[in-house]
Amino acid sequence: MKKSIQTLPKITLKQLAVFVSIYQTGSTSRASEELHLSQSAVSSALTELESRLQMPLFERVGRRLNQHANAHPVYIQAQAILGQSLTLEHYHKHHAEQIHIGASTTIGNYVLPPLLAKLYAALPDSNVDMYIANTQEVVSEVEQLNIDIALVEGMPRPSDTKVIEQRAWRTDTLMVFAKRDSKWLIDIAEYDNDDNCYRLTSAQLAKLPLLVREAGSGTRQVIDEQLLQHMPDAEVIMAIQQSEAIKHMVSADIGLGCLSQHVIQAELASDKLVQVKVAGIDLTRTWWLVWHKARHQSPIWQTFIDIIQEV
Repeated sequence: MKKSIQTLPKITLKQLAVFVSIYQTGSTSRASEELHLSQSAVSSALTELESRLQMPLFERVGRRLNQHANAHPVYIQAQAILGQSLTLEHYHKHHAEQIHIGASTTIGNYVLPPLLAKLYAALPDSNVDMYIANTQEVVSEVEQLNIDIALVEGMPRPSDTKVIEQRAWRTDTLMVFAKRDSKWLIDIAEYDNDDNCYRLTSAQLAKLPLLVREAGSGTRQVIDEQLLQHMPDAEVIMAIQQSEAIKHMVSADIGLGCLSQHVIQAELASDKLVQVKVAGIDLTRTWWLVWHKARHQSPIWQTFIDIIQEV
């Protein structure tokens, strides 16, 4: 018959911390004060550690503890282990407060900033990493697990829908717009003073130069599917990556633009730009939340979700 082998208790961080404290303070009573433990708990932890190591660390002379020759090398190793565990704890805390957020251009530039302000108000130590690009580029980053969560315009088109989760978030409206008193509208468009906008038919708009976002953007997706399909002969003169560039070009009266209401809100309010309503065309769209199913949903992730779903 095989001899039964006694199972010894495993070394714990508590045992090492107790040993280090006793080594530094010279007594179990002072170690118990330093660690906020009872003296019996300190003595028990030291005894368990010595049993596990199968060597004495202190020699007991009456009520005094004298360091054994084994104590110093164990002390050096225990210090290193406790230091590494503290580093790991700090690493975990840092990453628990870190979130990688992706956003398509319109959302990232015009909608996300006040939401991030709420996140920082709720979690002042938040470490936020931002990635702003067009919708397809952002979704690609989600697929590669480089982003925790993304907010995008238009319908996401992941290459693998089995690993990507997407949820409708908000609705938005695109607006066709022009410079106030634009040369392109003077002779053909009817101005509606009540709604403070021009009115055109799709046939009239198709004859005017149109500045749009580039392929791959959520804005362009809606323009293709909900506007240009009604105007197959529309005169799209330029595809531009930046919404700000489109606004400046429309302000210079190069042509008409089509962007989210959030992008041109300030210019409409100041009367520098004016909305152009196209009969029979609905340019509302859904904004989406997108994340990888394998991505860890940390506490900061959940806090951010709660904030963006408040509205």
